[in-house]
Amino acid sequence: MRTGSEPTTARSALRLRFWLSAWGLIWAVFGTIAFALAGRPGWAIACGVLWLVITVDMTLILRHIRQGPHYQPGRDIPPYRPPDRP
Repeated sequence: MRTGSEPTTARSALRLRFWLSAWGLIWAVFGTIAFALAGRPGWAIACGVLWLVITVDMTLILRHIRQGPHYQPGRDIPPYRPPDRP
């Protein structure tokens, strides 16, 4: 019996998130270079900041992928001890 409201088989699509981040990284790098060459420093900085955010996100995604699946208790084990009721 589970007392929590979370799904018992919830998983994040880490590989999909990685490939979407890779696609965004390609466009952020392209945008940074293109705007820098076009003489638009504001847009180049914006793309550079986006590039930094995407790189940090990809690092975290790869870390989670390398950690592997975590222990998930069975359906008969509640996620926390229910409060005692009188």
